[in-house]
Amino acid sequence: MSWDNATLFADDNPQDAEFRREVRQWVEANCPPELRNRPSRVTPPELKPWHRKLYERGWIAPHWPRECGGMGATLTQQIILYEEISRIGAPTPFPHGLSFIAPILIQVGTPEQKAKHLPGILTGDTTWCQGYSESGAGSDLASLKTRAELDGEHFVVNGHKMWTTNGHYADWIFALVRTDPEAKPRHAGLSLLLIDLKSPGITVRPIRTIRGDAEFAEEFFDNVRVPRENLLGPLNGGWKISTLLLGGERFATSHPRNAAILLNRARQMARHTGACDDAAFQQQLAALEIDLLSYTAYYRHGAQLHALGKSPESMSAVIKLAAGELSQRASELLVQAAGPLGVLSEDIRIGSEAFNAAGDMFEMRRVSVGGGTLEIQRNILAKRELHLPG
Repeated sequence: MSWDNATLFADDNPQDAEFRREVRQWVEANCPPELRNRPSRVTPPELKPWHRKLYERGWIAPHWPRECGGMGATLTQQIILYEEISRIGAPTPFPHGLSFIAPILIQVGTPEQKAKHLPGILTGDTTWCQGYSESGAGSDLASLKTRAELDGEHFVVNGHKMWTTNGHYADWIFALVRTDPEAKPRHAGLSLLLIDLKSPGITVRPIRTIRGDAEFAEEFFDNVRVPRENLLGPLNGGWKISTLLLGGERFATSHPRNAAILLNRARQMARHTGACDDAAFQQQLAALEIDLLSYTAYYRHGAQLHALGKSPESMSAVIKLAAGELSQRASELLVQAAGPLGVLSEDIRIGSEAFNAAGDMFEMRRVSVGGGTLEIQRNILAKRELHLPG
């Protein structure tokens, strides 16, 4: 039996049950087969036609208010939509525009900023990336060094961003920059700028990962002039906005479906290789299922609190920790199930599907650092919640 993450805790009322049936039928009929259960990463250009279909159906931004072009969906409907997309192994749209920057634009952006940027995010015509991390400033964002100096009606930006997901495909970047180098504490001198990556003075280079593909990029800014009107929120108010983004990022990237997909692959692989007959493997599989079930309940509860603005500060750190470690365990179980095949760099064919156990395990290594290292999250919980000494 496969782990069906789409029906866990599905206490759908009649209206939501009908919505789930509608979504399931439409996704099954409209998602291109070549995008389902891909062993390799789906790139932004490959995803655009699927993004466009969801947009034309009116389902691309379930969490946006209707007046901004979204569905204005309930939280349950939002979860149903993404669960039904992932149920058939289809990719969900990249979150950097839809779930990271757009909600902040809606909340604190000027009318001109909303009019300029929200339509392209909805249609998928504009690809966004997030410019936070730097060399020496990853989890400790307050130490970032990229400078933006005000010169009349423009900011002049100099510095370097890296580990930028899809940066080499993006049209725009929302970047956290230092606008007051003398500010105390350090985070009080940061601002958030919306930067056109086609601006003169920007060099973008892809970064090849351990998996062998280029998911990330780095950006070099050399006297890049950014219109003052591209400042999002108040000058030197970027830290508060950036923490809002990180909270939303962690809920968007820590969905239980990520570990559930890998768990299902491990099940299939184990049946193919015979590992499913091994008692030790069965025990590990059962332990992972129990932990994933517990996490799914916690995530559902956390998502409800987050939607109401009532989630405790510690919750984003907890889901980051739990989701990352569960996904890593699932990827390791997949490699174990593959046995000698687990070390192969090429895809493993099982029926009509292709698997890449080693690639999935390498992919999951990055969750230890993406969005804040696991060690930093433990420190945050230890100090802020358990009040342990530093």
